[in-house]
Amino acid sequence: MLRMQLFALAAGVAVLAASSAHATGDKANGRTLVYTCNGCHGVPGTTNAYPQYPVPKIAGQNQQYLINALHAYKSGERTHPTMMAQAQSLSDQEIEDIAAYLSSISPK
Repeated sequence: MLRMQLFALAAGVAVLAASSAHATGDKANGRTLVYTCNGCHGVPGTTNAYPQYPVPKIAGQNQQYLINALHAYKSGERTHPTMMAQAQSLSDQEIEDIAAYLSSISPK
């Protein structure tokens, strides 16, 4: 019985260690990387050319949402030619960095 309890405790510690080892983004690097994002997402009133729709503002967006969206563009799961090209040029760490920075600032 004690052996099972120790095993369960060890498994729990391993799960906690693995989840805390998950890379977090570097906000300072993210701030540098978002210069290309700001060309569309940072300009008030910007609309997509065709089909015409407002470009979403991403400042203050949920970090995990941003990570998921960029990975979806990178894999082709989400399609938008400009976003796919931008996402494909980013490493997984750069995506995390961008998401960390954007989620840390207040929307205007």
